[in-house]
Amino acid sequence: MKIIGLIGGMSWESSAEYYRIINEEVKKRLGGLHSAKCLLYSVDFEEIERFQTNGEWENAGEKLGDAASSLEKAGAEFILICTNTMHKVVDTIQSKINIPILHIADATAEQINKQEITNIGLLGTRYTMEQDFYKSRIESKGINVIVPNTEEREIVNKIIFDELCLGKIHQESRDYYKSVIQNLIMSGAQGIILGCTEIGLLIKPGDSEVPLFDTTYIHALEAVNLSLKK
Repeated sequence: MKIIGLIGGMSWESSAEYYRIINEEVKKRLGGLHSAKCLLYSVDFEEIERFQTNGEWENAGEKLGDAASSLEKAGAEFILICTNTMHKVVDTIQSKINIPILHIADATAEQINKQEITNIGLLGTRYTMEQDFYKSRIESKGINVIVPNTEEREIVNKIIFDELCLGKIHQESRDYYKSVIQNLIMSGAQGIILGCTEIGLLIKPGDSEVPLFDTTYIHALEAVNLSLKK
């Protein structure tokens, strides 16, 4: 079993989901008292979010790169960045280590292609929905990405940072997300990427008439695949 290195804390609520899913899947596959060999470096999200807000992406990349380096020195054999947004600085992080990073968008695109979906709706932080670093990675796999309109993106982003990252789950926010999903479907989306690792805490499969791709779940399961690969 390869040792998984997790860069978490962005937010810790979704990092806890990573830990749960990975360990449950290892136990499911191996049985008995098996659990995952993993290391977690949990950053202070307040600091990372401040870098985001101020556009100091290079500083954020340096900080997460240091975390990845610490995980490598501690014995991690590959890295998961437990957030979609911070894959914006994946190249900076990778430059500081000699072990691979399992990219969340690549794992997600693989699952979308398995279902032969060519038009996908994307929900996430405004950085993920509006900037190119994530969408282009999905689109490079032959998948067209559709995002909500400007007003919807602002509210989707606000709910993530003001509620989900603080562990707050509100029915009115779930209803709003469901309306945004419906609008994406009407715009041609055949499936929806839950492109923020907290959204899966709010939106469940029954909330959409098209397939949902929960990036936290997909990323965590792909980590188990890699960890147990012989």
